[in-house]
Amino acid sequence: MYSTNQLINRLDEHGVADDPLSKTFQALADPTRRALLERLAKGEATVNELAAPFDMSLQAVSKHLKVLEAAGLISRGKERQWRPARLTGRPLEEAATWLGSYRQFWEKSFDSLDEHLRNIQQQMEDNTDER
Repeated sequence: MYSTNQLINRLDEHGVADDPLSKTFQALADPTRRALLERLAKGEATVNELAAPFDMSLQAVSKHLKVLEAAGLISRGKERQWRPARLTGRPLEEAATWLGSYRQFWEKSFDSLDEHLRNIQQQMEDNTDER
């Protein structure tokens, strides 16, 4: 888990938070990067293969891959000039664990909402019966 000190958003020289969880969420904030991760979940791929479904340059896709790599979400191979990218699961697991720590809160909130809605429905039925 993360200590309070780690959760403080310290920024590096590029304005990016330097703690791993912040880097993960910053990388996941972009829909193109999420789509790239979704593709890499099926297996490693080259930049050309990853760029195929997008209407953007190889250079733009490479920039997205650099953000994902800096966050530790992918690793890049050294095979010839192709440098295939592959998904790295640990940062996603850490993000899921952090989000999971709020599961009890969400479930309690949904249970309270459900109870409130049942009460409103019961009141409406009672009012209808009185007429």
